[in-house]
Amino acid sequence: MSLRSPLARVRGLGSAKQGSHHWWMQRLTAVALLVLSLWFVISVLQLGTMSHEEIRSWMSEPLSTVLFLVMLVALYYHASLGVQVVIEDYVESEWVKVASLVLTKFIAFFAAAVAVYSVIKVSVGI
Repeated sequence: MSLRSPLARVRGLGSAKQGSHHWWMQRLTAVALLVLSLWFVISVLQLGTMSHEEIRSWMSEPLSTVLFLVMLVALYYHASLGVQVVIEDYVESEWVKVASLVLTKFIAFFAAAVAVYSVIKVSVGI
């Protein structure tokens, strides 16, 4: 017999109180990536015939830069969440699990920082 209410079971608030938040973030970033990827593919198809300077000009537009940055941050965050789930589910050794999770977060953060820096560098024209 459980003392938890049906609402508590639905919300998924277990002992760590983070299960539903992780699930929601993964779903929200997936939807955001779906929309942003569609925008990105359409933009790249239109850029196919442009010169290098025209592409830099397009990248320096605020809307293009912001959408691209949001897509990159959502992409790396979504990937990090997905890898975290795989590690938590399939790695048995606790110290390997913790080390893998920390390494995954560092790699995702570093890769996202490099990508964001690159986009800003191109959009500013440095």
